[in-house]
Amino acid sequence: MARRKDREKARSLRARGKSYSEIKEVLGISKSTLSGWLGDMPLTPEQTRLLRDLNPRRIENFRATMRKKREVRLQNAYVQARKDIGKLSKRELLIAGLFLYWGEGLKAQRGTVGISNTDPVVILAFLDWLKTMKISKNKLRVRLHLYKDMNVGQETRYWSKCLAIPVGQFRKPYVKASFLSGLTYKTGYGHGTCNLLFVNMPMWEYITMALRYIREQYMRP
Repeated sequence: MARRKDREKARSLRARGKSYSEIKEVLGISKSTLSGWLGDMPLTPEQTRLLRDLNPRRIENFRATMRKKREVRLQNAYVQARKDIGKLSKRELLIAGLFLYWGEGLKAQRGTVGISNTDPVVILAFLDWLKTMKISKNKLRVRLHLYKDMNVGQETRYWSKCLAIPVGQFRKPYVKASFLSGLTYKTGYGHGTCNLLFVNMPMWEYITMALRYIREQYMRP
């Protein structure tokens, strides 16, 4: 009786397009027995195609192949970009820094120069740019924007070490009422937002006028 029920179940599963392996996993019946039970039930071409396309191993192999191809493309793009860019001259670094400031820099506070970003490397690039402007690190102040469930001391130490700026130059952080763990999607690098700023009116005026000049290059007559 049990054998008959297994056979009926096997044929039902086969009719739904299941492979011998899938039916064996459900019923625990050997493939040789299934072959005898289901020999008159070959899969249709459409069922065979679906089994092939949805096979987990096939899908994983496909993903691995695409991943390798993507990595090769990215490496080739990196090599080409490195060749095209080369080493930045002082003038090129100045211009790159101005474009960075145009996109990410503080512009609302007259006389205050600053930048805000979640990426430590962007902040480090800004610091290198400031070196070309003869701005000393000891003039800088740092304010972090963090979430309620983040460890203030730990994040302060992280940014201090990363930027090589003493903790004494960090202002009291702004802590949002929301939780990092509660975000439906996460952006940034997981260490909050770093705001780097200093007051320097001549520097602010120079950047403001330099950005005006750059904007004029893109304005149509």
